[in-house]
Amino acid sequence: MAALLVMAFAPNGRADTLASARTKTYQPQTLQITQPINRGQLKQQLYFYACSGADDSEITKVLADAQGYVEKRASEVSKPVLVLDIDETSLSNLPQELASDFGYIEGDIPCDRLPKGPCGFDKWVMSGKAKAIAGTLALFKAVKARNVAVFFITGRYKDEKLRAATVKNLQAAGYEGWAGLVLRPSTAGNMTSAGYKSSERGKIAAQGYTIIVNVGDQQSDLDGGYGERAYKLPKPFYYLSLIARLTARV
Repeated sequence: MAALLVMAFAPNGRADTLASARTKTYQPQTLQITQPINRGQLKQQLYFYACSGADDSEITKVLADAQGYVEKRASEVSKPVLVLDIDETSLSNLPQELASDFGYIEGDIPCDRLPKGPCGFDKWVMSGKAKAIAGTLALFKAVKARNVAVFFITGRYKDEKLRAATVKNLQAAGYEGWAGLVLRPSTAGNMTSAGYKSSERGKIAAQGYTIIVNVGDQQSDLDGGYGERAYKLPKPFYYLSLIARLTARV
């Protein structure tokens, strides 16, 4: 798999503006040669964080800030827009992640043994069983009430089967009446996640929309401009390298 998935913990859940994000450049990390925490212990931390309610609580705080800004700004701009990522931002894949022990299983491994057995991500997407992240759904409904258009930009590939399953899942989860859904086209080639998503935001802005808020769980969801503010949700279960090719899990 081309994308680098690295487990991380202790997210800060801060909301950052894209203005500050634009000033950042990618710098390779200097790794310290020290013994890291045992992987089994780290997974225990991840399980506790995911299942104790801490994850939901931190997400809710970030999204409350986002909602406050949208409600303040919506009436001040022309054609206001909220942009949302899908996986781990709008829809939760936690059952699949727990069943796969926080590993990424690509392809067609059946998910009929959930929650105990492993589950391939493609099969999980096709099942359409992902639930809405409550705070994001509340934000979605709040901005819709203020006539703010909502666009989803996802790294799921532009396969008609995935599109149909994604639409069905979003609707079943309560996301009704959005303005657009962008899946990654095959023509994007080896474009980075940040490059692909910022390009798609640029296309939205070119239609005369004002992107007032952009929300995602990966930094690559937010980098690249075309938005007044960007809010990163705390998600420690995997990390996608900024320089790696996008996978269906973004």
